[in-house]
Amino acid sequence: MSEIQNSKAIEQSSQTMNKKRNSNMDRKRKVRSNQLEIKLTASFFVILFLGMLVYLGHFVATSEQDMINNSYNSRQEILLSRNYRGSILSRDGEVLAETVLDEAQNETRIYPFENLFSHIVGYSTQGRMGVEALANYYLINTNTSLSNKVANDMAEIKNPGDNVYTTLDVQIQEVADEQLDIYKGAIVVTEVKTGKILALVSHPNFDPNEIQDIWDELVESDSSSILVNRAMQGLYPPGSTFKIITALEYIRQNPETYENYRYSCNGFYAKEDSRINCYHGANHGAIDFERSFAKSCNSSFANIGMGLDRDAFAQTLEDLLFSKELPLTLTYAKSSVEVSEELSTDEMMQTSIGQGKTQITPIHLNMITCAIANDGVLMKPYVIDHVENDEGSIVKSFKASSYGRLITEDESAVLRELMTAVVEDGTATKLDGLSYTAAGKTGSAEYNNVKGDSHAWFTGFAPAENPEVAVTIIVEGAGSGGDYAVPIARRIFDAYFREK
Repeated sequence: MSEIQNSKAIEQSSQTMNKKRNSNMDRKRKVRSNQLEIKLTASFFVILFLGMLVYLGHFVATSEQDMINNSYNSRQEILLSRNYRGSILSRDGEVLAETVLDEAQNETRIYPFENLFSHIVGYSTQGRMGVEALANYYLINTNTSLSNKVANDMAEIKNPGDNVYTTLDVQIQEVADEQLDIYKGAIVVTEVKTGKILALVSHPNFDPNEIQDIWDELVESDSSSILVNRAMQGLYPPGSTFKIITALEYIRQNPETYENYRYSCNGFYAKEDSRINCYHGANHGAIDFERSFAKSCNSSFANIGMGLDRDAFAQTLEDLLFSKELPLTLTYAKSSVEVSEELSTDEMMQTSIGQGKTQITPIHLNMITCAIANDGVLMKPYVIDHVENDEGSIVKSFKASSYGRLITEDESAVLRELMTAVVEDGTATKLDGLSYTAAGKTGSAEYNNVKGDSHAWFTGFAPAENPEVAVTIIVEGAGSGGDYAVPIARRIFDAYFREK
């Protein structure tokens, strides 16, 4: 019995030791597992922290201007306590805005041309707009020499801010402003191959020298639209200028047969219970595709529009940046148009000729025009050419850059031919027979239910065979684009080529 008991005792002891050994091994495994989890967790947070540092560094490096311009950033006030605001100049060096100091170093912001550049140059009190807002970072910073900074510090005076040279042309701006005269509306003039904005006019305008005095009155008025930059933010029915886009879509859907198009116009187009009349009841008779465009035949383009594949048309509108972000640094409104299977017959007919719910800004129409003139490639519009310090050394230069291709080179060539026909034998013949050639499209866009009330449009370029400059004009409530907008375009083209 004692041997049996000893054997059991030995077995129990062995089992106990095994349990302890297994328990120790389990504890060690758990410890190693916990250590691994801690290391992994720590590594994750280290990587996350490093990623945040990299992102923060990148954000600061690429968004410094936005950070300084933010109204909540006190650094802007610190800079203005050390530097006075630099000047804004035209492309040929004429001062458009400057800070004048009196004997006591009190600062006054002066706009020598008063109303002329009010929307594009803007103002810097009561907030900022125009180039004053766009170039604020450069205007309140200084790159004056170290010796000047030391001398200014010793004299306890501020350093001069850097000077911003724009792409704006004073002579062209003056002609555009004078031609728009008492009408409300907008004019945009750009270089086709660079995207430089040469002139931008919006009426009614204001004197930025008086902005502080008239601010309360403007803010309290429910009807005043003086501060609205109509060239960038004004949304209008494009009227017959939209036929450029309808024509493009017809060419895309009928690349081999569009030249065979024929239509017999008797002054109106009717389908189901809907009807569209030609402008002033004109009867164009038997016309082909080019003549439909040149004479701006509403009936023919309503007929064209009703035969288009709407999904493909919607894609073209997206290609042309409708309802999309535009490559612009100034504040703008998005253009909009709807083409879908859900549109009624009447809505589709109206859309085909630029009426209905279609809305476009003058700058957007100008960009489409520039792309057509530039073999289908859109150059990004820009207004700041370069920045200089007070001694004339260049701090930063801005160069032309391409947004990309909106239409093919072949499509561009066809549209240029159509727009040339508008000048040679269509609604813009007041641009024909000059020392330069021109091409374009007129528009008379109805904007209410009163018969005959329409905005006058023109968009085009010159020379027709090798485009250099594009002009887009809207004259609110003036009537026919051929009668009111085309003569303005002629004066602007004249001014441009007179300078060359």
